[in-house]
Amino acid sequence: MDLNGKKILLGVTGGIAAYKSCELLRLLQKKGAQVRVAMTEAATRFVAPLTFASLSKCPVYLKDGAVEARPFQHIDFPRWADLYLVVPCTANAIGKFAYGLADDPVSLCFMSCTCPRLLAPAMNVAMYNSPAVQRNLQALRSFENTYVLESPAGELACGEVGSGRLLEPAEIVSFIERLDERRET
Repeated sequence: MDLNGKKILLGVTGGIAAYKSCELLRLLQKKGAQVRVAMTEAATRFVAPLTFASLSKCPVYLKDGAVEARPFQHIDFPRWADLYLVVPCTANAIGKFAYGLADDPVSLCFMSCTCPRLLAPAMNVAMYNSPAVQRNLQALRSFENTYVLESPAGELACGEVGSGRLLEPAEIVSFIERLDERRET
């Protein structure tokens, strides 16, 4: 997918890897994409919404709203987007998506999104390997137009080693750029 001129909605959930979403946003912009951001309340404890608003030059969709908030952001943001990324995608968000629960900006956008959706899981290895998370990831892989990135093994923020790491932002961008090839197969 050529990112030049693409409109990308970036959903950020509450994990330590949320800081990498800032780098991802910048890489997408360097490729010519426009980016808007939706955040869970938990994500705002890791990265301030002002950071994303400053980088994207757009208001951030938050549960409590912003000064510029419109009442239908959960519909308007996904309709605007050519691609919806959820980076990082926590176990909580994965469960909500798999079961159709929508009670925060990121899950509301997921439910009303009709464009391709790309999820980049990030969590502790024990959580990632749990039967519930693996079952939910498998369910999401069967959703039309939904892509679940693999979480590579490596050192995690907690110091443990195993699966559950967030792919590096440059690797996520590479995946997106090859997305058209994947959709044709």
